[in-house]
Amino acid sequence: MIEIELRLFGDLKRFLKDLQIYENRLTQFNDDSTIRDTINTLGIPIDETRIILVNGRPCELDVVLQDGDRLAIFPMIVGG
Repeated sequence: MIEIELRLFGDLKRFLKDLQIYENRLTQFNDDSTIRDTINTLGIPIDETRIILVNGRPCELDVVLQDGDRLAIFPMIVGG
């Protein structure tokens, strides 16, 4: 198992109901989990995500997460 620091922004916080504003969550996943796997495990529809950062850098969905990574997921913003 790996442990990552997870941070959801905007409307995506509804997938972790007890996550407070500006709060991070340490979460455990399988050793070979990709960003896509993690998003699916959380129940977040991929099409609701827009910007994904690992350790402050943009990443593709198929990147395998490492123990201690910081994963930040930002929603698609609608409006104008």
